[in-house]
Amino acid sequence: MNTTNIMTDIDAIAEVLVEAALAGGAAIMPIYDGPIEVREKPDYFPVTAADEAAEAAILTLLAQQTPDIPVIAEESVSEGMVPETGRRFFLVDPLDGTKEFIARNGEFTVNIGLIQDGEPVAGVVYAPAIGRMFLGIAQSGAREARVENGKLGAWRSIAVRTPPAEGLTAVASRSHSSPETEAFLAGFPIAARVSAGSSLKFCLIAAGEADVYPRMGRTMEWDTAAGHAVLTAGGGRITLTDGAPLRYGKWSQPNDTDFANPYFVAYGNAVFPFGDNH
Repeated sequence: MNTTNIMTDIDAIAEVLVEAALAGGAAIMPIYDGPIEVREKPDYFPVTAADEAAEAAILTLLAQQTPDIPVIAEESVSEGMVPETGRRFFLVDPLDGTKEFIARNGEFTVNIGLIQDGEPVAGVVYAPAIGRMFLGIAQSGAREARVENGKLGAWRSIAVRTPPAEGLTAVASRSHSSPETEAFLAGFPIAARVSAGSSLKFCLIAAGEADVYPRMGRTMEWDTAAGHAVLTAGGGRITLTDGAPLRYGKWSQPNDTDFANPYFVAYGNAVFPFGDNH
């Protein structure tokens, strides 16, 4: 298959991701609008009926539309259902930002990413409570659309910005912070900070609303894949703290569980401390 056909294939799959994300959001919102019962998973992380309903809706649609692509999905993994991945697979976090969901601040997302040879080549991040959807496709760019009453509006292109002269805007997790994060940011000319939950942090950088996001804490591949795809399609970049790329499909890690990420930093068009600026 030549490069053109590969990209056409990815564009078609991206349309499926958008449809699946809308289905996930439609499953979440009735639960969000009612009483929220919180349970604890075996890994001690919280889970709600919305996580499970959204994942079921997403997996059903992906199985119908793209049956040959394996899916690594957060709630399925927690139940021990982990298919072999191969070169191409989906990573699904049906409700990223469960703490934000429980707090009812709207900053939770549906994340679906397509991985090809260890890299995120397409991804959708949908925040159903605030009506924002972000889509990133390798070599096709990043875009955003509003969603009202479950209906997708017109897409507009987005891209990382040139940071203003007064300094960078750092985006931080609303639920997680650490001394390592503060130490990292101390090396940058930070003029402002924006708090955000879930994978919206990647999307704010991709949309030119922020410049840098260090994550010196635990994440899993399904937390980051979709936002990573949006950010890189918008001209940004993610590296580990040593400058190496963040890769996907990390099985049998000697010092961590399958699919766990090391610390990383997401950038827009800020000056990268590691290597060149592209």
